[in-house]
Amino acid sequence: MLRNIAVLTSGGDAPGMNPAIRAVVRTALESGCKIFGINNGYDGIFEGSIEELSARILSGMIDRGGTILQSSRCQRFYDPAGIDEAAQQLRKLGVQGLVVIGGDGSLTGARELHRRGFPVIGIPASIDNDMAGTEMAIGADTAGNTIMELIDRIRDTARSHRRCFLIEVMGRNSGYLALTTAISCGAEVAVIPEFTYNMPRIVELLKSRYQQMRDNSIIVLAEGVCDADTFIARMLEQEKGEFDQEIRKTVLGHVQRGGGPTHFDRILAARFGELAVMGLLQGESGSMTALVRSHATLVDLEKVIGHKKHPSPELIRLARHLQIEFGDPVEV
Repeated sequence: MLRNIAVLTSGGDAPGMNPAIRAVVRTALESGCKIFGINNGYDGIFEGSIEELSARILSGMIDRGGTILQSSRCQRFYDPAGIDEAAQQLRKLGVQGLVVIGGDGSLTGARELHRRGFPVIGIPASIDNDMAGTEMAIGADTAGNTIMELIDRIRDTARSHRRCFLIEVMGRNSGYLALTTAISCGAEVAVIPEFTYNMPRIVELLKSRYQQMRDNSIIVLAEGVCDADTFIARMLEQEKGEFDQEIRKTVLGHVQRGGGPTHFDRILAARFGELAVMGLLQGESGSMTALVRSHATLVDLEKVIGHKKHPSPELIRLARHLQIEFGDPVEV
């Protein structure tokens, strides 16, 4: 039976990582295990930056965004020799099982450790909600709420000055945040990587709205498609002087990652943290915690890594029925 378990956070930070750490620590302690925190992601393994965690360290962390263990993107994990060294180093440190909290790249590292015989379970944490195998990843709900609040505020200015606002949100390879916040905020256009946007159609829609005295509009742009300046330049190219509405851009940037996690993310993080530890103690490895039909379960990392996740057909249908313009499906 495992007695020494470690936890680390890796890749981009996401609200809810701290509640997940908290659940891992408390579940491990309740199960009679020692629990160790590895600082600074996978880099902390090579640096030997590890410390035993106690219930005392959990005080006041459940409402904090980010991660108390800090995070990084470890270049040495792109090299098979580096992963071999990490597995050896973990064993030297006395770690018998590992919980990795992070996104696709971080869980790819977890899978590689499992392939080398080291017990590991991953917890998906990604504000983009781009992890296959789970309906939700930790952090996506909080980021969506943050974006929604900011767009609502920007809409006030759009109404007051008859403006069209282009709002760039995160979503390098996934349109989840852009599409869902476009729905929740009543945006007119969502530009997402899963669909090819039709610029003439977008411009015609905005012109028509303006001529009907519906003189404010919101476009939500996923950063993975193009940057806000490029998109505006292409809009202006199509206008040819016929559309005189003022266009402004707002790039939300890293503000989307910050802030205290929502109720949903705290509960999801707690469920995932507890399940990860229970899985390790029951001999599971090479798995990821997942939300499937509202149930927390474990899925094989081999079925997750390398698989793209796209907005569900239900969300696409909903956006169409709500008359949000988002283009045509990308041809594969």
